[in-house]
Amino acid sequence: MSWIVLVVSGILEAVWATALGKSDGLTKLWPSVIFFVGLAASMFGLAFAMRDIATGTAYAVWVGIGAALTIVWAMITGDSEISWLRILLLMGLVGCIVGLKLIDPGHK
Repeated sequence: MSWIVLVVSGILEAVWATALGKSDGLTKLWPSVIFFVGLAASMFGLAFAMRDIATGTAYAVWVGIGAALTIVWAMITGDSEISWLRILLLMGLVGCIVGLKLIDPGHK
């Protein structure tokens, strides 16, 4: 269950990061609301997951999912260029996230 919550929290990190970028310095109402709600939900999920997943692993996976999805969304929406090198680097990041999940010993 903790891993599912962590993945959802990582997705929410991408949501709040994207909303923060669209909020124009927290001056636009709806992107700012999405930012704060997404941030709170993402942090609560991360905290929940850290009860069963080692802190370093949970944080790295959370950040990695958020970063990867934020970049993918930017490429889809045209805010960032699409290149084979960028895709290759994202695949490496995702591979590292999966690897961390596979070797995580959890809390002892």
